[in-house]
Amino acid sequence: MSVIPDSQPSAPERSAPQVPAADQTLRILRFLARRAGPVAASALARELGIPRSTVYHLLATLEAHGFVVHLPQERRWGLGTSAFELAGGYARQEPLARLGRPLLAGLADRLGESAHLAVMTGRDVLYIVEERALRRPALITDVGVRLPAHLTATGRAMLAALPRAQVRALYPDAGSFAERTGRGPSTPRELREVLRDVRREGFAREDGEVTADFRSVGVAVRDHVGWPVAAVAMTWTDEAPIDEAGIVAAVAETAQQLQRRLGYGGR
Repeated sequence: MSVIPDSQPSAPERSAPQVPAADQTLRILRFLARRAGPVAASALARELGIPRSTVYHLLATLEAHGFVVHLPQERRWGLGTSAFELAGGYARQEPLARLGRPLLAGLADRLGESAHLAVMTGRDVLYIVEERALRRPALITDVGVRLPAHLTATGRAMLAALPRAQVRALYPDAGSFAERTGRGPSTPRELREVLRDVRREGFAREDGEVTADFRSVGVAVRDHVGWPVAAVAMTWTDEAPIDEAGIVAAVAETAQQLQRRLGYGGR
């Protein structure tokens, strides 16, 4: 018969959270992250076994720090821009970049144009891999650069994969839209039209909205519930002789390969 020393806590005591509020907060964030869209507070309380009053207090604190957003018309809660910042931080610590870099290098070598991989961080995209093709011009999309998501092919591909309510929360009014070349959507309605085209075609386009005389196409990399974890894109100059359909097919295949390497399978 073994005896547990007085100074050592029993197994149940070791497994119980020492800070219940922190444990409940993290469980709420994990629950929201695993859902394809925003969730009602009552569903959070029911599914997680947390008192409803506690859920509302925790959500209010998370909202104040930008980790969740409240969608009052739907009476639901979704992840906020600070959650995207955490996702971007994880990506910067290499898993996505390490898995994606050889795939993008192969893509750039095959097609002779520059390829990049980006993640969402708030209303921006953050570039984490840049594979420049030989003798092609330098691009603004270098590693560590942020650009407005609504203007880029990578950003549009990811925004089109988000729940529409999440897009509305990110772009509530015209003041949410930055511009670079005077082109691209500048109101929520214009953005909805752009994203409608992306969903219909299965990929995103960008034509001179980031840098004049450059074009891009992008495809989202999705997780097991369809949430966009990143996007692959390729960029070329206006004067380059390009088979856009061939580039789109190659970019889409690269995005699917990265999904499989991440353990999400092809979609």
